[in-house]
Amino acid sequence: MNVADLPDRRIETAELSVNFLRAGQGPPLVLLHGWPEFCRVWKKNIPALAQRFDVIAPDLRGFGQTVRRDGKPVELTTGDILAADLAQFLDALKIDRVGIVSHDVGAFAAQAFARAHPGRAAALFFFDCPYPGIGSRWGEAGHLKETWYQYFHQWPLAEQIVAKDRAACRMYIGHFLRHWAADPHVFDQDLEAWVDNFLRPGNIAGGFAWYRGTLPMRQKLIREGAPRMDPIPCPTYVLWGERDPILRAEWCDRMGEYFSNIQVATQPDAGHFVHYETPEAANKAVVAFMGKLASGDGWR
Repeated sequence: MNVADLPDRRIETAELSVNFLRAGQGPPLVLLHGWPEFCRVWKKNIPALAQRFDVIAPDLRGFGQTVRRDGKPVELTTGDILAADLAQFLDALKIDRVGIVSHDVGAFAAQAFARAHPGRAAALFFFDCPYPGIGSRWGEAGHLKETWYQYFHQWPLAEQIVAKDRAACRMYIGHFLRHWAADPHVFDQDLEAWVDNFLRPGNIAGGFAWYRGTLPMRQKLIREGAPRMDPIPCPTYVLWGERDPILRAEWCDRMGEYFSNIQVATQPDAGHFVHYETPEAANKAVVAFMGKLASGDGWR
């Protein structure tokens, strides 16, 4: 299967016109991307996963080709909003229970969905998972040099600068693809496709809307530390890139407090984008974990 030939599909929910990719047969498995990404970041994963699962990879609101039906811009996105989007998307597809593979922004959505709809989340698989247990470490002095962009994105001038022209967009998006990956050249062949995506009308602002919407949550974590929360009970697996500079692998130390049925492993030769950087290892881990929980075309 060549994912480049996989057609974009579209389905309407109450608020959104959702763009997504779909391939394979078996239990439904949803792939939720992060920033700066969109649904085709899963190009190296879909062919392998589709041999075992009904793989569904949507563009999140504000990303890719998913847009608001009323034509208004996406603004102030949060994990709860994305979880509600996911529930409505699955309703439109007439899917009840799903396995969820997620990363970065998508991981916030997956956790919020599992808390809001515990019966619908059959299992969770995370790559480099941002979770509440990171707490005040987001604001540690030694880490601020990595999180500067989260505050830069609060300002309208940020999108004006990044969207100024193709060269500016390539420079900015390319910086994160290079800096967060273990191999700074791993995205070279796809960089122009990423630039094309983020130069779509509204996509730079749509991505920045995530950081604007979640700023209060980040500030509260930095001020008050990791909150007490009931752990998510569904089976969970985390594969964390050891060379990720923004979501540091040692931060997985408190995951057992937030997920009651969890396995954690690390990937030595990967950074932030484990699914894209080391797809063979990523696909093998997803199939091994999710496959044990699958039953025919559904979930146990």
